[in-house]
Amino acid sequence: MARVLILGGTGDAAELAAKVSFIRGVDHVITSLAGRTRHPSVPEGRVRVGGFGGSTGLAAYLREHQIDILIDATHPFAAQISWHAAEAAKSVAIPHLMLVRPAWNWVTGDHWIEVENTSDAAQAIPATAKRVFLTIGRQELAPFAPLVDRWFLMRMIDPPAPDAIVPQGEVLCDRGPFTLDNERQLLIHYRIDAIVSKNSGGDATYAKIIAARELGIPIIMVQRPAIPPSEQVATAEQALAWLTQVLQ
Repeated sequence: MARVLILGGTGDAAELAAKVSFIRGVDHVITSLAGRTRHPSVPEGRVRVGGFGGSTGLAAYLREHQIDILIDATHPFAAQISWHAAEAAKSVAIPHLMLVRPAWNWVTGDHWIEVENTSDAAQAIPATAKRVFLTIGRQELAPFAPLVDRWFLMRMIDPPAPDAIVPQGEVLCDRGPFTLDNERQLLIHYRIDAIVSKNSGGDATYAKIIAARELGIPIIMVQRPAIPPSEQVATAEQALAWLTQVLQ
């Protein structure tokens, strides 16, 4: 009977955790959350919260808890833990899979300005855009603080830390999924003329992309960081199929 560790924090990970325990050959499932969100959506089954201490700490955890299979279903921008997971799985010689949701693709009508990171995004905001919608979370707001001639609507799950460097504007704490009508009305109400977004992929926050397309609003799109070369799937169902095959 196999023990499975899921590195979670995403809707895909929660969906996977709810189904893995029903697969024949699985003893139990542990989902690990980084702990950055104060009130996370807790998946079914056993859950641990907190970091591991790098790849060596994760490898030690895998050995101590006799983990047989590691599935990385973290956020596409949580690159560091993905690299640590690949290294740890290799060091203890257990099967390792990455569940990576597909990135959004530009379609006709979109106006994207693609950049490598949030620092570049701050510099790429068009001069004509004075009211900007930041949808990058609460960890990377500081690069926008020097832009004193702009106003920012900052949407995130949890508010920034008390000592965080935050640009001028308004913080909006909310959790997706968001509807198209919600996003359209929000952009109109706040008179948004540019959006900064990470290319997270998935359906939960794609409505803002459609709304921006409809309203002709440019999006400064932060591209995904590099992830380790490893076996990958795009959906929870594909991850379940992979796991079933590994257990045969």
